[in-house]
Amino acid sequence: MMLIEETTLRDAALPVEEFKAHLRLGTSFGQESAQDEVLAGFLRAAMAAIEARTGKVLMSRPFAWTLNFWRDRDRQLLPVAPISVLSRVVLTARDGTQEEVDPAAYWLERDGQRPFLRAAGSALPTIPPGGSALVGFEAGYGPGWTDLPPDLRQAMLLLAAHYYEYRDETSLSEGCMPFGVSSLIERYKLVRLGSGALR
Repeated sequence: MMLIEETTLRDAALPVEEFKAHLRLGTSFGQESAQDEVLAGFLRAAMAAIEARTGKVLMSRPFAWTLNFWRDRDRQLLPVAPISVLSRVVLTARDGTQEEVDPAAYWLERDGQRPFLRAAGSALPTIPPGGSALVGFEAGYGPGWTDLPPDLRQAMLLLAAHYYEYRDETSLSEGCMPFGVSSLIERYKLVRLGSGALR
């Protein structure tokens, strides 16, 4: 399975000015935008870390997910949430021949934690032996910063500030995440039961 982000989020969509205020960076020195690119990088890093920990896409963008088999005949759990639109399902044979599946053959079961690709009939389209299926979708809470839930916005600012403050620190343990950030994102994480099953 492989998940690809098809379009990179534009810097203009990131809350750079709000992040500056959060960091209490000085203004009125004529160089207010000098660090914008650096600050956007910390925001992107914080967003990526939170998305990885929670399985939630924060700001909307298109993805392409490739897999070689359906876990169940009539439904497939999608890899991230929330998903607003299923844009396409494409079957690829071993020889590279592609066939786009009629949208009437499937539908999106929307869920904030566990969205599913569902068969409109008794089963999802058959993936050719040695082939794959590509599922295209749009995921995220919305296109703008203010579309995110307030606690996720706060977590992203806190984590970006942590990265900014400790940008030259090399002794922090791998995967270190401040307690405040962990607390804010806890309710968004999927609970895994025995054998890696998701609740």
